[in-house]
Amino acid sequence: MRNNKHFRPTKAIIDLNAIKHNVCQLKKHILPNVQIIAVVKANAYGHGDVEVAKAALDAGASMLAVATPEEALHIRTYFPTTEILVLGYSPVSFATCAAKENIILTVYSKEWVEQVKKHALDKPLKLHIKVDSGMNRIGVTNVEEFLALYESISTSEKLIVDGIFTHFATADEEDEYYFQNQVNRFEKFMQVVPKKPRIVHVANTATSLIKDPRLQYDAVRFGISMYGLAPSEFVKSNLPFPLKPAFSLVTELVAIKKIYPGESVGYGATFTVEEPTYIGTLPIGYADGLIRKYSGQDVLIDGQRVPIVGRICMDQCMIALPTEYNLGENVVLIGKQKNEEITIDEWAKKIDSINYEVPCIITSRVPRFYYKNE
Repeated sequence: MRNNKHFRPTKAIIDLNAIKHNVCQLKKHILPNVQIIAVVKANAYGHGDVEVAKAALDAGASMLAVATPEEALHIRTYFPTTEILVLGYSPVSFATCAAKENIILTVYSKEWVEQVKKHALDKPLKLHIKVDSGMNRIGVTNVEEFLALYESISTSEKLIVDGIFTHFATADEEDEYYFQNQVNRFEKFMQVVPKKPRIVHVANTATSLIKDPRLQYDAVRFGISMYGLAPSEFVKSNLPFPLKPAFSLVTELVAIKKIYPGESVGYGATFTVEEPTYIGTLPIGYADGLIRKYSGQDVLIDGQRVPIVGRICMDQCMIALPTEYNLGENVVLIGKQKNEEITIDEWAKKIDSINYEVPCIITSRVPRFYYKNE
């Protein structure tokens, strides 16, 4: 799978069939005529935004969502006609470019709108009003603020209220008290909106999978589970359909040596063997996203679990082997090998984090290779 640009054997393999499967299954699950907004922010959660976006659109998604203006412009280069929504903050200076490129922006400030009005927009700019129903992040927080923002947008011929949305803080948890409070709060905004816009969307991944179908409104935002990962253990145990993980991380054994009792491995000599042990070296380290907290995490070689030992280096790490292997032996850090599997969820648990973070922090130094079997 190497090409003339990548010689190191460390690589991430992205299964685009899994992406398509997950989108297709969601499409069957949601109500008819509800759109799927494929969330490809943060380089598609570390999977590769362009290839993932292609797969999601092929499978039935109708809109793409990103976090920043730069992400939107990058996606627009490859998808000249697809609707793109920036979910996060955009500076006023980006408004002219967004209008020209037909990029939809999130708005939550009347002052922001008034500043945009001072700019000459060649084309109409579509805006989605963000309602803060309880995340206390970005968004309008009361009805008066909401109506003032709506009116400010509506008085301009170049600005369009194209959508209204919110984001739930606890949709992936069993306790629905806070979630229901957010639902009720959002519905109060919808009761006073002068005119319902084209798209109302509140359902994040967890909401679209396990909550009241009425919350699907006009569109659902499909994020973490598009990549085959559940937002939480609670959602994982209540999934309406099986998810297929799309991300694997692999490398090869590049060195092996036998060391003896009393000898240590790596910086700080933190791992010392008590019996003769084969130590293998892998060409992946914390500069690739294999942060030092992963020391002790298992990897797979010949279908067997073996641990990373010693401190992980910037570019390499070491593993303890049960026997001698040939150089070039395949090693799986995330994914399946023979009858064993190491999951992203396992990696997340190792560093006391969430599965969202794991692929996101695998750096661009690790090339992404795409598997697609029609």
